[in-house]
Amino acid sequence: MTYTTRKWDAHGVVAELSAFCTEGKSEYHAMLHVEPRGELFAGQFARLCAAAAELTATLDGARPVLKRYFLSDAANQAPLIPSDPSCAVSIIQQSPLDGSKVAMWVYLTAPLNPPLGGTSKDRPTPAEALPQRGSGEGALWHMGLTSPSGDSAQQTAGILRSYESELRRQGGTLADNCIRTWFYVRDVDTQYAGMVSARRENFQEQGLTPATHYLASTGIQGIPADPHAIIQMDAYAVLGLKPGQQHHLKALTHLNPTIEYGVTFERATVVDYGDRSHCFISGTASIDNRGRVLHPGDIVSQTRRMWENVEALLAEGQFTAQDIAQAIVYLRDAADYATVRRLFAEHYPTLPLVITHAPVCRPGWLIEMECIAIAQRDNPDYEVF
Repeated sequence: MTYTTRKWDAHGVVAELSAFCTEGKSEYHAMLHVEPRGELFAGQFARLCAAAAELTATLDGARPVLKRYFLSDAANQAPLIPSDPSCAVSIIQQSPLDGSKVAMWVYLTAPLNPPLGGTSKDRPTPAEALPQRGSGEGALWHMGLTSPSGDSAQQTAGILRSYESELRRQGGTLADNCIRTWFYVRDVDTQYAGMVSARRENFQEQGLTPATHYLASTGIQGIPADPHAIIQMDAYAVLGLKPGQQHHLKALTHLNPTIEYGVTFERATVVDYGDRSHCFISGTASIDNRGRVLHPGDIVSQTRRMWENVEALLAEGQFTAQDIAQAIVYLRDAADYATVRRLFAEHYPTLPLVITHAPVCRPGWLIEMECIAIAQRDNPDYEVF
C-alpha cells in the first residue's frame, strides 16, 4: 500500500489517496476534502468534482466504481447532485467536521472491464456491477436503498426484502454473497432498536444465524435525503464466490460476539482472491470482550481503545495497520473533532480519512471507526481479483 496527498490550490481541494497496485488490477481509495471558502453548496460541490476528475485522469486508466458523498444537509443538497451512471453513488447526511458542506470517498480500479449491468433506480444510483478480473465474478454495489413507509422496523424489513430480491435476480443470495452493509438511521438513539429487530428477523429467515455467519456492517446515525425515510442501506456483494473464500474475524481477546447484546453483524469479513485479500472492518468502538463501554466520557482513551480493537481484528486476519486503504470516523460530539483529528494525525498520519458528525448506536460511545484493508496474498485456490 502506498499513500500520497494531493492538493489543487485552484479548487481548494485536498485528496488523501491510497494505492494498491499489482500487475493485475490496481485499486485506489481517495478521501477528498474541500475548503469551505464561505460559499454555497453548489460551489463547493463543483470544486470537489473538478478535483476528483483531475485525480482520476492521473491514475493510469482508473475509473470510479463507487462515490460516497457526506453532506451537511441532504434534503436540500442531494437534489443538486446530478445523476452519475458511470458508477454507484451513495448520498447521506453525515456532516464533514472540517467545516465544509461536502466530502467524498471515491473507490477506483484499473483496468476497468465492461460492466455486467446492474440495477437502476431514480435517485440515488442504487447499484452498479463490475466483473472481477479473470473469473467472471461480479461485485455489486447497491446504494441508497430506502422503503419510506412505516416505522424503523418496517422500513428495514422492506429494504432487505427488496435487496434480497435484487440479489436473486443477479444470481446471488444474502447469505452466500453479501459481504458488507451500512445501515443509516435517522435519530439513532430512538430508531436503532427497530432496525436491529427487523434485521435479526430477516437474517434468521435468510439462514444467517449464530451458527452460520452474519455480515460486516455499520449501523450509525445518518439522515437520508428523503424526509420520510428513517432507514437507508448501502450494501456490497460479490457473486461467484467459492466455499471458504470469505471468512470472519472475531478478535475475542478484545471484543465479544455481537449476538451477546442482540445485534447481528460480524466484526470483520475477509474475502480472499488469488492475488490479494480484502478486509472489511465493521464500525468499531471502545468496547471490551464482555461488551462493556470502556472509558466513558473520555474521547482520547476511547479513540486509543478503538484503534487497539481495530488492529486486533486486522492482526487476526494477518493484516497490519499499513494495509488500511481508507477509514471513516464517526463522532457523537462535534466539539471533539480537533482532538480526534490531532490524534489520527499522530497515529495514522497518511491514512485516507473522513471524520463526520454521526452519533454511534450506544450513547456511551463517543467515537466509532470503520475501514477497508487490502493485502497481497498468494491464494492459488481462487481467481485473481
